[in-house]
Amino acid sequence: MFTVKRGGALFAAVVAALSAAAGAVCGGLAEASAVAAPVIVIDAGHGGIDAGVRGKTSGVKESDVNLAIAYRLQEYFSGAGFCAVLTRKSQAGLYGVPAKGFKLRDMQRRREIIEEHDADMVISVHQNFYSDGTRRGAQVFFNKDSESGKKLAACIQNSLNSMKNAPRKGTPLIGDYYMLECTTSPSVIVECGFLSNAHDERLLCDEQYRKELAYAVFAGAVSYYA
Repeated sequence: MFTVKRGGALFAAVVAALSAAAGAVCGGLAEASAVAAPVIVIDAGHGGIDAGVRGKTSGVKESDVNLAIAYRLQEYFSGAGFCAVLTRKSQAGLYGVPAKGFKLRDMQRRREIIEEHDADMVISVHQNFYSDGTRRGAQVFFNKDSESGKKLAACIQNSLNSMKNAPRKGTPLIGDYYMLECTTSPSVIVECGFLSNAHDERLLCDEQYRKELAYAVFAGAVSYYA
């Protein structure tokens, strides 16, 4: 029902991207001759006392939708041989004690995880909300000072636009956000849809749609290496 075009060129790109990483391991000791697999840090935005926005009809927490999609992304990347790292693995935030300054501590911890794993790519998953309830569709943001981030954003946006039920053909947008500026690696924020729109909200609460959307993000990210 929710399909993404899977062209031969895309899967050729997967093979090309991973052939250099043959014999690699993720998160452990490798033989000296092994080449490290590309590290993809997948960031599920918000968490804990910071729920993000909420669905206008269902009240679903953005943080929960983000985490569900992030786990699907991890499955796709890991299955393709990448080293996929989640910043947030549960509904909890990354700030430690929920006291003053928790948001800054949360963001700093995300940056630390990116640095600890020497990320080759960062994908931060979020959901949108707007006062105009008719606004729909996925939007990808990048740092204006990052050419690699701009390229990655275009790859992912194009893949999202190819989804059968994409309401419109979006274009990558410049964003002034911490997650885009805390690393020199190609980094994007993927706003998967609008929880302020009833149709988008229904889709984002549907497990099958989340799988297809995560695949679209994954496919776009892999095409970056083509």
